[in-house]
Amino acid sequence: MVRMAKYQFRVEVEPQYLPEQSAPAENLFSFAYTITITNTGEVAAQLISRHWIIANAAGEVEEVKGLGVVGQQPLLQPGEAFQYTSGCRLRTPAGTMQGSYFFVADDGSRFDVEIPAFVLDDGSSRVLH
Repeated sequence: MVRMAKYQFRVEVEPQYLPEQSAPAENLFSFAYTITITNTGEVAAQLISRHWIIANAAGEVEEVKGLGVVGQQPLLQPGEAFQYTSGCRLRTPAGTMQGSYFFVADDGSRFDVEIPAFVLDDGSSRVLH
């Protein structure tokens, strides 16, 4: 029998380039990303804070830490999902984001959920296959 993990969340990310909010001539590239966080575990937990590591193609790295996401600290029951859209700006046409969410479960347990790395790309740098 496969046992579900008590504290488990799935994080899915859909990044998108925003040409209308970008100014490539000024090295300004805007991206949006939609994140879906699903409680796949057995215990309700509340998202308390986020920690992002954002890197651009020039190797510049920025860390962002803060409470909640888009001003909210959602409490997710088992099986529930929370979706939000946020954004970031880079000084290069491509970069990566990764990080973690910090949760507190109903039973008082504290744990981090990894946000897998994803690529931000304006589509101009096509890799030849």
